[in-house]
Amino acid sequence: MTRTKLMIPGPVDISDTVREAMAVPSMPHYGPAWIRLYDEVLAMAKQVFGTRHDLYILSGPGTMALEAAMSSALEPGDSVLIPINGFFGDRTLSVAEGCALEPVVVQAALGDPITPEMVADALDAHPQVQALAIVHHETSTGVLNPLEGIAAAARARDVPVIVDAVSSLGGVPLPVDAWGIDFCVSVANKTLETPPALALLSISPRGWEMIEARTARRGWYLDLRTWRWYAENWGDWHPSPVTMPTSNLYALHHSLSALLEEGIERRYAAYAAAARAARQGLRALGFPMFVESEQYASPLTTAFRMRADVAAADIAQHLLDDAGVMISGGIGELRGKILRVGHIGQARTRDYVVAFLLGMENALRAAGVDVPVGQSLVALEGLEN
Repeated sequence: MTRTKLMIPGPVDISDTVREAMAVPSMPHYGPAWIRLYDEVLAMAKQVFGTRHDLYILSGPGTMALEAAMSSALEPGDSVLIPINGFFGDRTLSVAEGCALEPVVVQAALGDPITPEMVADALDAHPQVQALAIVHHETSTGVLNPLEGIAAAARARDVPVIVDAVSSLGGVPLPVDAWGIDFCVSVANKTLETPPALALLSISPRGWEMIEARTARRGWYLDLRTWRWYAENWGDWHPSPVTMPTSNLYALHHSLSALLEEGIERRYAAYAAAARAARQGLRALGFPMFVESEQYASPLTTAFRMRADVAAADIAQHLLDDAGVMISGGIGELRGKILRVGHIGQARTRDYVVAFLLGMENALRAAGVDVPVGQSLVALEGLEN
């Protein structure tokens, strides 16, 4: 059976060595061997996050960790600023509403970034806001929001910052402490290149002050005080309150070790090279980019518009059936208007990029477009093998 090449924004195709790292006998989520593994993963993850402060590994998806941050740090009725420029900004809004918060929304057009000026103006206009919650990488459009400047605007007004870095951390620079991020949420199954099951959440000292100041009743699993209690009181043998997916932690240990050995800057460059090759190849085939400014185009996901003579669904289906490459369609109002290709995991390699571009050529030919073989292979320099 031929394995499909995943070139979606996540989850990702993992390396054979990461897959082999998971093929270990089942082990308990407590005891000396587990503690050694767990502590090593935490130490490596802190290097990737760029934090000296607390970091927790939770079993579950990134949205769960985002909800844990919001519901632990803010009281029902608290005001939170939520800039939105895509589907996952809308998701953040839904999470906030589910936590009984009072959102203040800043809306940007799809394909445009949230700017520091927009955030500063909104915070000045709404002094009641008690936190900013923002998506760093909006994978529904391929926009990378300029988080450093956005966080600086919030810090200048003493507003805590909650960041959804689910699809960015480990793929682009995001030094949590240096940028003053109070809660930073990510996952293992995107740029950290392991299978789904684990979320990671860093918490600043101010974040803990917010959590301790909250007086409303709250749950148990998503209460971050629960996780801290186990880390502080049972940390020498059972550091988490629930059973952890132990094989996944083995995979994350291996993936983080490989990332740090390779060098995180080199990994950033590999993603950027794959994005550059894909975009220049797509332009050579007549597909315009959805994010017009390269300044805000994510190196981790490329969204591209359709040519007038082809349909998005037909292109994606032919690519899957003929080339064995899976990419993603548009979401919501962008359905049928764009396609999205990811550059993380094994999708950053030359083999995947070439398969994608040649597959796009064949999809065009199947639609009746005359395309010379290799027309899209114009920027393969710097790709990993």
